[in-house]
Amino acid sequence: MPNKQKKAAPSSIGLIILGIIIIAANLRAPLTSVGPLVSLIRDDVHISNTLAGLITTVPLLGFALLSPLVPKLGRRYGMERIILIALIFLTIGIAIRSLSGAANLYIGTAVLGFAIAVCNVLLPSLIIRDFPNKIGSMTGVYSISMSLCGAIASGISIPLAVNAGLKWQGALGIWGILSFVSILCWLPQLRKQTATTRQLTASSNVNVWRSPLAWQVTLFMGIQSMVFYVLIAWLPEILKQQGIDSSQSGWYLSIMQLALLPFTFIVPVIAGRMSSQRSLVVITTILLSTGTLGLIYGSSYIILLWIIILGIGEGFAFGLSMMFFGLRTKNAHQAAELSGMAQSIGYLLAAIGPALIGYLHDATHSWNLPLFILLGASVLLYIFGMGAARNRYVSSLNGVITYNEYV
Repeated sequence: MPNKQKKAAPSSIGLIILGIIIIAANLRAPLTSVGPLVSLIRDDVHISNTLAGLITTVPLLGFALLSPLVPKLGRRYGMERIILIALIFLTIGIAIRSLSGAANLYIGTAVLGFAIAVCNVLLPSLIIRDFPNKIGSMTGVYSISMSLCGAIASGISIPLAVNAGLKWQGALGIWGILSFVSILCWLPQLRKQTATTRQLTASSNVNVWRSPLAWQVTLFMGIQSMVFYVLIAWLPEILKQQGIDSSQSGWYLSIMQLALLPFTFIVPVIAGRMSSQRSLVVITTILLSTGTLGLIYGSSYIILLWIIILGIGEGFAFGLSMMFFGLRTKNAHQAAELSGMAQSIGYLLAAIGPALIGYLHDATHSWNLPLFILLGASVLLYIFGMGAARNRYVSSLNGVITYNEYV
């Protein structure tokens, strides 16, 4: 694997790792806390299932719109500074969303979506820049921090809203505390010089938009994101139709995310040691297809098994999608460009999912058709994943995108 970039100074490694962990913890909780609260929000602000699905879709659209611009902002102003600004806006967005009213709900969600988009793009690039020899393990740390906090958020949303009396506004707003803490933890990074990031601009000119390999990574990222956010938005409602109450269904969603946790760490480590990740793609497809078929045809007595299988499949898919940014590029700049592209087009695809599934449920009064859509997505994940998992990387030679084998 090519040398990515010079390591971070030993004295700053601990602070960088702490910052990455705290920031990653903020990247899913504001989104995963919504799913269990959908019925409470829907009834309070009087919106349809389709509009309720937009609560999850809006931040994904924010990811899609802003992601292509983030690498340029990071190079011009420094990744550390842009990440800090994003964390401030994340805190503001969470605060706005926790106010009453449908307008505040969607405005706050849009603001936090833009903020999360910035961190989504820059953190993988930061890992590649500062930990060139530990990309797999650091990607695993980043992934597991994000997934663990997301799982906790799903599980405690209903207890906070109902049992603690915070209502849905307080259950969503409480995550502003964590984002504020992340601001304090990241402030020391402003002293870090960002000249290394700027220097990469001149030496790493690349147009990933012309690369078929980059498009395969992008579509893999988008499809796995669509499956995940559909489950985040609607799994509690799917389970409620099968007789499981709101509180229990919220914990089932949490269990699904807990099931993926070990694999968001293990899969990047394993993938980084493999010449090709195609076998991991096959396992991913089998797990997601089996879990989805279990929800459609399986016994309700073992529904927890299907949820755990889905969680493990998502752990494989997410871990692979994060690793592809580093494995298919040669340095931090190219990784940021590929990450920006993948998260732009990818999350645009993902944004369609929750609203489409909500619409299909409203139209059919059943969750079977939406679940078959997820089954088809698993097949597409296999098709694009097999291309993205090839032992190649994207590079630029005289402005023309080529494929090159690792040396």
